[in-house]
Amino acid sequence: MATPSGKAVTPNPQVSKRSLPRDASSEVPSKRKNSNPTSTLPRPSGLFVEGSIVRIAMENFLTYDICEVSPGPHLNMIIGANGTGKSSIVCAICLGLAGKPAFMGRADKVGFFVKRGCSKGLVEIELFRTSGNLIITREIDVIKNQSFWFINKKPVTQKIVEEQVAALNIQVGNLCQFLPQDKVGEFAKLSKIELLEATEKSIGPPEMHRYHCELKNFREKEKQLETSCKEKTEYLEKMIQRNERYKQDVERFYERKRHLDLIEMLEAKRPWVEYENVRQEYEGVKLIRDRVKEEVRKLKEGQIPMTRRIEEIERQRRTLELRIKEKSADIKEASQKCKQRQDLIERKDRHIKELQQALTVKQNEEHDRQKRISNTHKMIEDLQNELKTAENCENPQPQIDAITNDLRRVQEEKAVCEGEIIDKQREKEMLEKQKRSVNDHIIRFDNLMNQKEDKLRQRYRDTYDAVLWLRNNRDRFKQRVCEPIMLTINMKDNKNAKYVENHISSNDLRAFVFESQEDMEIFLREVRDHKKLRVNAVIAPKISYADKAPSRSLNDLKQYGFFSYLRELFDAPDPVMSYLCCQYHIHEVPVGTERTRERIERVIQETRLKQIYTAEEKYVLKTSFYSNKVISSNTSLKVAQFLTVTVDLEQRRHLEEQLKEINRKLEAVDSALVVLRDTNRNLELKDNELRLKKKDLLERKTRKRQLEQKISSKLASIRLMEQDACNLEEEERKASTKIKEINVQKAKLVTELTGLVKVCTSFHIQKVDLILQNTTVISEKNKLEADYMASSSQLRATEQQFIELDDNRQRLLQKCKELMKRARQVCNLSADQAVPQEFQTQVPTIPNGHSSSPPMAFQDLPNTLDEIDALLTEERSRASCFTGLNPSVVEEYTKREIEIQQLTEELKGKKVELDEYRENISQVKERWLNPLKELVEKINEKFSNFFSSMQCAGEVDLHTENEEDYDKYGIRIRVKFRSSTQLHELTPHHQSGGERSVSTMLYLMALQELNRCPFRVVDEINQGMDPINERRVFEMVVNTACKENTSQYFFITPKLLQNLPYSEKMTVLFVYNGPHMLEPNRWNLKAFQRRRRRITFTQPSQ
Repeated sequence: MATPSGKAVTPNPQVSKRSLPRDASSEVPSKRKNSNPTSTLPRPSGLFVEGSIVRIAMENFLTYDICEVSPGPHLNMIIGANGTGKSSIVCAICLGLAGKPAFMGRADKVGFFVKRGCSKGLVEIELFRTSGNLIITREIDVIKNQSFWFINKKPVTQKIVEEQVAALNIQVGNLCQFLPQDKVGEFAKLSKIELLEATEKSIGPPEMHRYHCELKNFREKEKQLETSCKEKTEYLEKMIQRNERYKQDVERFYERKRHLDLIEMLEAKRPWVEYENVRQEYEGVKLIRDRVKEEVRKLKEGQIPMTRRIEEIERQRRTLELRIKEKSADIKEASQKCKQRQDLIERKDRHIKELQQALTVKQNEEHDRQKRISNTHKMIEDLQNELKTAENCENPQPQIDAITNDLRRVQEEKAVCEGEIIDKQREKEMLEKQKRSVNDHIIRFDNLMNQKEDKLRQRYRDTYDAVLWLRNNRDRFKQRVCEPIMLTINMKDNKNAKYVENHISSNDLRAFVFESQEDMEIFLREVRDHKKLRVNAVIAPKISYADKAPSRSLNDLKQYGFFSYLRELFDAPDPVMSYLCCQYHIHEVPVGTERTRERIERVIQETRLKQIYTAEEKYVLKTSFYSNKVISSNTSLKVAQFLTVTVDLEQRRHLEEQLKEINRKLEAVDSALVVLRDTNRNLELKDNELRLKKKDLLERKTRKRQLEQKISSKLASIRLMEQDACNLEEEERKASTKIKEINVQKAKLVTELTGLVKVCTSFHIQKVDLILQNTTVISEKNKLEADYMASSSQLRATEQQFIELDDNRQRLLQKCKELMKRARQVCNLSADQAVPQEFQTQVPTIPNGHSSSPPMAFQDLPNTLDEIDALLTEERSRASCFTGLNPSVVEEYTKREIEIQQLTEELKGKKVELDEYRENISQVKERWLNPLKELVEKINEKFSNFFSSMQCAGEVDLHTENEEDYDKYGIRIRVKFRSSTQLHELTPHHQSGGERSVSTMLYLMALQELNRCPFRVVDEINQGMDPINERRVFEMVVNTACKENTSQYFFITPKLLQNLPYSEKMTVLFVYNGPHMLEPNRWNLKAFQRRRRRITFTQPSQ
């Protein structure tokens, strides 16, 4: 960081540090801190405990160019204004002792701790050791973001440094020993288990934490062994029980085996008996087959004469059938001629009927014509009478004209009314379209609002539940209550959300804003106390800051790339905007672009702004109280998470008002449409009524003309009908003549038909004679064929019998071979091996010429299949009674006996091992728990005394739910700051920030006298305390940290109260900055003390 200022650290009279600013001509002014050589005043090394910090040196580190600090052995009070570099010393201690950069809460990379504009930085820590001080040096390379380590000027690895630091019991990651500024709040967040572990490491004997870890490991192994022993015991019992059950099964197995051996012998003899039975059957079948073969030969010789006679008769039959076909053709020809003559006769009969029908039609038509003429005359007479009546009526034309005028007027009114209806309907459609559009816009706004609420619910569920409670209980509050700021803020451009989220803390983003203190107390009592929800609440200023003008016009800042103040980037309710302006000065914080980043040096020097934003960074500027120079720090902007969803609430209210106006207009249009439709309906009725009247008058006017036209038409039709007259006598004469001529032609055709019928009859007689002859021949042929078929059927049956017998012979032969083969296999004899004489009882002949005999072992067994099957059935039934047995039962029984013996030995060893672990646990527990209880009791005694001195109450106890769960042991801190309340466990949510700070400080002080760590660092823990508690805590710190045999203590604070008590053993380090500090080589502490004494002695005499 480049600022035109210098810095110095001034300690107590033991050590002095000053700095001189660089030459004004330097391009990058810097801050410097230096100290006199350590040899100026000798250090009282006997007062330091092992591992205490003797010297801290920094070069190009954060705000320092060069600085060396020599703390005292007891309480070191580092005091200085904000921004002077107090916390930089804390960072140097942490990083110099191999601490992680992230633990400081400032940056996650070590390169960020090097002074801006420099490529390398250095931190050197000198630790006290009785065998010789340990000097640890850490060089930081910004470009590579790497560190190089040295111990006593010799290069080493970071692991070696960590081992050396751990050997001195220095734990910069333990909040009980090292509590930086940004980690004060996290101490209260430590769980009971974590607090116990940190306390053990901090003040317990070195072996206490080791014993605790061993107990947890022993307990875990004990559980595993208990589980293993239990499982093996259960398994062993099951194995023993199972073998007891199997003992009886083994005995039954041997009895069953005896039956199975007999069954095996019977099954071995059975193939020999089967073979002999099949061989005898084969010989019988072969004899029958030969006899049937001879019968087939005789039947085939008897069929030859019969076949020859059937062929001769077949030739006679074909000759007769040919002659029958010729006669059938002659008969067909004669029949066709008869049919032709008959058709001609029928056509003549139809012609006569047609002539008679035509005459009848003409007679009927003449009768109808006369009747129509008579009726027409009557109609003409009626029309003439009606015409005379119509001539006597008056003329309807004047009435028609009047009705026409009325009808025209009604139609004009109707057209005007329908036009107005169409206009109203169009207006209604346009309003409904606008309504749908406005509703769609409102739904989109609601969806965006729901997105913001979903984010709140996912991240801060308690705050979300409190919002729901507030919406249901707004009537309980007297003044306005705003929902969490993140819901009420509406970004004009969501790209700018990152500036607002980085500027406003997350606690305030989810805070409710109240205008009344009474309303806030009601809300917190209901939500925080009753519902146990973790919520934040703030009060808006009584005087609104929402419209407060910035101290500088934005036009003056545009030359540096600034385009807006934070306040103009979003909209919010007046209480929210007023609170943010008052608390965060958003009306005074400008937002710039990358152009601003490029000119940042000029912006810092010329604008004198306190906070500014560039495109991706935030700059905080502070003016030194001593040198009036500007100190700046910058951080990268985090990505926005909550305010990226933009909801224009003003536009939504405008849309709701617009929707109400549209609904009002729609109601007016609907009312007008009802009136217009009623008017149009009345005009329609009147129009129909006038049209009916006009139609009636027009019909009366045209009736006379219609009657005259009808009379003329009827007279014309009478004339036409009279012209169509017909002569019936002449028509009857012509028809009679034609009928006579047709009858003559018909008689000639009948004579020809009679001759043709006689010829056809003769042909039929001849055909019948031939059919009788053919029938006789066919009868004889059928008889012969029947005899032949009977003979053939017998032949086929005999041949089929022969085939079946031959197949059966082949089958039996094959079966004999198979049975022989199987019998030899049963007796373990090969195909070519002869049966030994001593095992033969008979030597039967096999059909294929071979011989074989069953073994003599079979002579005591039955010799028939029935007897063998009966005995097999009996033995199998006896063997089947032994169910659930298998050949491996004895083997399994033996294996299980061996396994039971092995498992018994293994279980005995496990139990011995379990007893050993329980003995170890008992011993380690006694060595760990008793000292731990004594240690916690001492902490509780000191912690309670500290709280009692402040008229409050506090307790520290060892808490666990199960005495055997060593990983669940923890230290519980309970405090009470008001007499009306009960003791409550220290949590990040129940107590206020000041109460947590006091509790944390007093707990650390309770550890101070018991502490075995070489030093403790506490950074600005008194910032949240009220003056009374701060004074009490300070007195306790001085009294505790300045006792004999206590470890080194670093207490960093930007301010102190007046008239505080101080001890001679304290070391007060003042951090100054300014352009008039002395150079290090000109600073002489002894000369300064002599001048101070002279001034002190001369003042009283004057």
